[in-house]
Amino acid sequence: MKTLKDHMVLFDAECPMCSMYTKAFVKTGMLDNNGRVAYQHVAENSCLVYDRQRAVNEIALVNLKNGEVTYGIKSLFKIIGNAWPVFAPLFTFKPFVWLMSKVYAFISYNRRVIIPSSKIEADFAYHPTFKRRYRVAYLLFTWFCTGFILTAYAHLLTGLVPLGNAYREYMICGGQIIFQGLVICAIERKQAWTYLGNMMTISFAGSLLLLIPLAINHWFKLGSEAYTLCFMGVAGLMLLEHIRRTKLLNLGWILTITWVTYRIIVLTLILNLN
Repeated sequence: MKTLKDHMVLFDAECPMCSMYTKAFVKTGMLDNNGRVAYQHVAENSCLVYDRQRAVNEIALVNLKNGEVTYGIKSLFKIIGNAWPVFAPLFTFKPFVWLMSKVYAFISYNRRVIIPSSKIEADFAYHPTFKRRYRVAYLLFTWFCTGFILTAYAHLLTGLVPLGNAYREYMICGGQIIFQGLVICAIERKQAWTYLGNMMTISFAGSLLLLIPLAINHWFKLGSEAYTLCFMGVAGLMLLEHIRRTKLLNLGWILTITWVTYRIIVLTLILNLN
């Protein structure tokens, strides 16, 4: 594997994902041992010349010899293309570059609600730009995926929970977004988009965990009681994660109480109306 020498990638110290994959670049030899640094730790008067706000939004790769800077997906393409030249033609194919730039932006602008940081460096002057269209896209994506998986999982619970129509789980998930959205707007409007992003990450992660019993069902047919226990276990993990994230956001207990209340109301309606 060829190392991209004399280059330094600037990553977000508050983003666990960014820290993880840039560290992997160094460990695998794709970058030099000193080929990564958190942009929060680069002094304003350093010799590196780059667009600081853009580097916060899109990971920057600086050529230490000539000062050339690339951003976002092009930075990743440059590192990977140097390590594996076989991919270089693909990384210059414009339709692919355009598509991956959108995927990169989708993840980058939502990165702090996908994996929140346990620390906040409030003194740093630059913060990721909030782009509503990417947050809305994230909410829609996680809503659809969660509803799709839960619709499939509902068939495993039919012994204890009545099976609804094809749209029930989508409506429940979408209803929670609206319900919690009204609550967060009432108590802390400024954090509405951040909270909803975190909440839907929890729902999406929970639905991904349910793929395990769904996969097991293909080989071993367990009773609905077992699948109900799995669902309850996942719901418990989601509750703990909701508590953790609302604490990180300093939002108190109200949102967790309403989050649980909504689910209890929905379950009660499902059991009583069928």
